[in-house]
Amino acid sequence: MADAAEPPSTSTSDPNPSASPVSPSSQIHPRREPFEHGLLPIPKLIFPDPTQTLGQLRQKLASQPRVDAAALAEALQISTDHARLVLDTLASVLHSESDPLVRAPPGEIDSVGADSRDLILFLYIQSYKKLLPRTHKDSAAVADVWPSTSAFDGYLSALSPLQLVRSNSRRFMPSQADEEAHQLSYLQKHMGNILSLLAEPVEGEGESEESLVLTMEGFEHLGFLIQVGEKSSEGVSLGQAAPFFANSDPDMPAVPVPAAEVLDWVSQNISSALEAITERISAKENGPSSASDQDVAMADSCNNSGKTAPSSRGTSFIEGISKSSYVKQASDLKGSSVKVLNCHDSVIYILAPLRYATVYGCSDSTIVLGAVGKAVRIEHCERVHVITAAKRVCIANCRECVFFLGVNQRPLMVGDNHKLQVAPYNTFYADLEAHMAEAGIEAKINKWDKLLALGVVDPHDSLSHPAGVSDVQAETATRIDPDLFTNFLIPNWFGGESSGMTKDNPFPLPDNYMESRQKNLKSLDEMKQLLRDTPLEDSRKRELSCALHVLFKDWLYASGNIRQLYCLQGD
Repeated sequence: MADAAEPPSTSTSDPNPSASPVSPSSQIHPRREPFEHGLLPIPKLIFPDPTQTLGQLRQKLASQPRVDAAALAEALQISTDHARLVLDTLASVLHSESDPLVRAPPGEIDSVGADSRDLILFLYIQSYKKLLPRTHKDSAAVADVWPSTSAFDGYLSALSPLQLVRSNSRRFMPSQADEEAHQLSYLQKHMGNILSLLAEPVEGEGESEESLVLTMEGFEHLGFLIQVGEKSSEGVSLGQAAPFFANSDPDMPAVPVPAAEVLDWVSQNISSALEAITERISAKENGPSSASDQDVAMADSCNNSGKTAPSSRGTSFIEGISKSSYVKQASDLKGSSVKVLNCHDSVIYILAPLRYATVYGCSDSTIVLGAVGKAVRIEHCERVHVITAAKRVCIANCRECVFFLGVNQRPLMVGDNHKLQVAPYNTFYADLEAHMAEAGIEAKINKWDKLLALGVVDPHDSLSHPAGVSDVQAETATRIDPDLFTNFLIPNWFGGESSGMTKDNPFPLPDNYMESRQKNLKSLDEMKQLLRDTPLEDSRKRELSCALHVLFKDWLYASGNIRQLYCLQGD
């Protein structure tokens, strides 16, 4: 762990009554979204001394209530494209749905700008080092899921040993509990610095640590990093949960609180939360594995019961699906986030409005994500087709994948990618437009091919990197040939039960893709007409029909699509 946890300072005197921890039912948790979807591999955003640099930045931006892309680019000496990316990313992970940056249409995020305090916290956590992916405890299952041969094996063998390991390793995400403990340890270590960036000096007493105070408004911005309770949607704000500002009169400004007192309270609660997580991890390691463990063994059946594991944090896990077709609708999911982990040789449909989605460690699969209103992250995947309508998409460390995108912001390409393709969105289902409206996705804006590539090296992981690659740009993706572009049909399993009105792809196709589609449809119609007009005896017609059925059946088996028919019959 690159950022080892330091125990919070303790006092031998009687503790302040307001420094008592929250009750177990209102325990502090890190907000996972900034750490999972808010880290950008831009070297200029990672400061050797973030407290000093961001303190100076805060003073420079103090006169501006909101910070737009131009001001941010000038202040940090970064490009305007990178400044816009910072604002777009911050908008996708903010804790307050009422913030103007969150509510701004995609084209207005730049001009609306960010609150300087949220921006400071966002920039501070760019120093966070993620937990390393871990190997799977069932190596035989992994060997079955990740084929050992690839078109890239020859190419990768020419890389350095470290690059080969990073590119070709069979990675598995750390457990939710491990990640949460890691994030809490980071916050525990840095909380004093973070609070100093939110605090204000008492007028006439200088800017010493002893004279810093936090207003209720400044304290609420800490909600960007931590939350009270299991779900951020429970409506309990940080200010309401903390003893300093509880029961404050909304018509009267709350009295500012010494920053040291706030630090004691937060540190004690983080320590209590870490103890609880440690006990939970220990119990899991010593007890039987559960469905929500990230080490679920791969199954080779079409029965998809038991594969979705809702967590207490509002995230549904779809794990270890192998050689199956799998369908989930909004009513099947608990929470507004989904993680698809370590799935192989399957077709997965998640037809629901979501806030966040993660696809990690999958291979040889097609994954359809309904409408994702905040962010999608696709990482460490091979030979996967992903179809999604989303506000924002980030693709990292993937190879031989195709992405069919309806996306309102520029797709972000980071890490060690190889042979990727992008294409316009290519499907629909009955409730798609209703889900897009709920998620805030605009069909008229599709930046599927406006790719933005950052660095190959991710400075947020804990690996050392080979010399000379830190400034190498990630490989971008090519546009799929319009003649190879096809529509993807989502079967209507539920017949007339859906009240949705979507009858076609809501994203307009580019002219060259539309022309190719119309040409293919015309060719199909001509072929059908030719078969109808060909004078054949009844016996020859039957032979032709049988031949076509045999060829279609051969294609079903060769493509693996026969499995979908068997699975859907089983459902």
